[in-house]
Amino acid sequence: MQGAPQREPVSAWIGLGANLGDARQAVLDAMDAIGAVPGTAVTQRSSLYRSAPLEAGGPDYINAVVEVRTALTAPELLAQLQRIEQGAGRTRPYRNAPRTLDLDLLLFGAGSIASARLTVPHPRLQERAFVLLPLAEIAPQAVPAEALAAVTSQVIARVT
Repeated sequence: MQGAPQREPVSAWIGLGANLGDARQAVLDAMDAIGAVPGTAVTQRSSLYRSAPLEAGGPDYINAVVEVRTALTAPELLAQLQRIEQGAGRTRPYRNAPRTLDLDLLLFGAGSIASARLTVPHPRLQERAFVLLPLAEIAPQAVPAEALAAVTSQVIARVT
């Protein structure tokens, strides 16, 4: 009996953010947890960045982006990311609520996905400095200069 055929690994980029509890440690721990997902290896990690919340209220966020090579499909990877979020105590009381951990699948190879559960590239990727700056640090080819120029008014600072 043969197992499932092996998929050719794909590069994917994941945005990480947290602003409750020890946000810095939550992001670092999530990077390690992502690297422990079967069939997945973290190949690059951006610096950590501090950014203000999108809506008033709540502490600043710690954000980063990682690149992974994964044999998982995008929906399988998303399910693993959501499992990691739940393990970190993530709740979703309302849109843009403060959070212990937020993991977003930003890009999955060169593909596009538009389903009820998943949209890739991430639909708000081009609007957010807290995603574009760390992504540009590790994958400059993925971030157009005009996208970076469009978010220069957003307050963000590299912290490590």
